[in-house]
Amino acid sequence: MEKSLEIIFDKLVYSCAFEQYRGDEEFVPDHFLGFQISGATHTFHDQGTTVIKENTVVFVRKNQLIRTIKHPSKKEKYQFISITLDREILQKYALENEISTDASFSDHEKLFFKSDEFFTSYFASLQPYIDKTKEGTPRLADLKIREAIELLLQSNPDFKNLLFDFSEPYKIDLQEFMNKNFMFNVSLETFATLTGRSLSGFKRDFKKIFDITPKQWLREKRLEEAYYLIKHTNRKAADIYLDLGFENLSHFYYSFKQKFGVSTTEV
Repeated sequence: MEKSLEIIFDKLVYSCAFEQYRGDEEFVPDHFLGFQISGATHTFHDQGTTVIKENTVVFVRKNQLIRTIKHPSKKEKYQFISITLDREILQKYALENEISTDASFSDHEKLFFKSDEFFTSYFASLQPYIDKTKEGTPRLADLKIREAIELLLQSNPDFKNLLFDFSEPYKIDLQEFMNKNFMFNVSLETFATLTGRSLSGFKRDFKKIFDITPKQWLREKRLEEAYYLIKHTNRKAADIYLDLGFENLSHFYYSFKQKFGVSTTEV
């Protein structure tokens, strides 16, 4: 299965594949702007599934958990390009341009939209660096990131309240968050960060709410979900174990039998 992930220059990443493949579980710590050059990306997140189609621009906000499946088209390989808008450059841009937030950004949906002539021209201007016909310098990288910020603000001035909100994550409802995100195979440190807690605070609050340790709860929750999917939707264990946060199929079979007393084929 031929695929590649390449950092063209600082903050610019190009992904290419000739066959369908499943990406890793990802914690997105910084905002990024992406463009689906060809093929499609099926993105799973806490609100469901979003399909990013060819010639679509997507803005993914920071502090997200996502899982992706990358699909080439019938005629073209899979190609996706993304440019990271990290805290440092956003703070510098806000300071230089005297920008401050004046409200909360109220739209909590994932932001993706059909490319217009400005975004199309912007991403086309990155193609020579992907093709290696032009070298990307640090100064150029800085200019291209700033151009991306300008385009986002031009498309929606209210984006300033999202891009330039530098407040730390606040404590959110732990029970609601975990019930929406238990299937992501990420560290407890990541879960703690996303819920606005230190690791020790996360473990302490978790025990108060669930009366069980996070690792024990995650195992039980994932197995219960697996049982439901196998029994009521006729899904196969081999098709769901990765989606539920298990890394190894043999371990999943063992854990399932240990909890329910039957194999996955006996449910």
